[in-house]
Amino acid sequence: MGDAASGRGHVVYPPRSAEDILKDYRARRSAILRALTHDVEDFYAQCDPDKENLCLYGYANEAWEVALPAEEVPTELPEPALGINFARDGMNRRDWLALVAVHSDSWLLSVAFYYAARLNRNDRKRLFGMINELQTVFEVVSGARQQQSKERSSMDNGGRSKPVKIENNGKATDEAYGEDDSDHGETLCGTCGGIYSADEFWIGCDMCERWYHGKCVKITPAKAESIKHYKCPSCSSKRAKQ
Repeated sequence: MGDAASGRGHVVYPPRSAEDILKDYRARRSAILRALTHDVEDFYAQCDPDKENLCLYGYANEAWEVALPAEEVPTELPEPALGINFARDGMNRRDWLALVAVHSDSWLLSVAFYYAARLNRNDRKRLFGMINELQTVFEVVSGARQQQSKERSSMDNGGRSKPVKIENNGKATDEAYGEDDSDHGETLCGTCGGIYSADEFWIGCDMCERWYHGKCVKITPAKAESIKHYKCPSCSSKRAKQ
């Protein structure tokens, strides 16, 4: 299974370094996130249970495709889970998407470590560390659904919808909330002044509404999940003085 601009094709330059493999992983991950969030209606429609065994592919050009598995044996790359369409109508839609997400995470790792087999032990460990800094597809898909539910609840209660505190690592995730990079193009980190990037974890202060790199204010995605109202160091300091 290759990654030409049109989808499938021969891989002329497979990634060799840990950094290049990470780029390949992130691109495929972004494609799958798009299928399961922003393009979910299209993805759902393509997974007709009456069709043959289908797989969800994410390509290095950030395109996704629902298609039949490769015919060659062995395949050029590990194959995604086979037959995801058969379970579509036999499960709750939310649970089915979560199942596809979990299988997609497994496939993304298998492709990354297929390439990483040629790396030495330290580079493989470093690669896994970089991958592990990103949220899994399952975490993002589940988190997007939970956030949308919270926002609807906030609006139903007459309260204003607060900004999404967690900026997930992936272009498709931003779009799942009706946002894209252009919406944050001029957003600067309140600590270091760095420009917003969807590739990094950001958190917004509910007091001053400024945005910060998670690493600048020492907040991880996991820690942010348990914070209902985040106050940045500056706002926390002002409140303490009062």
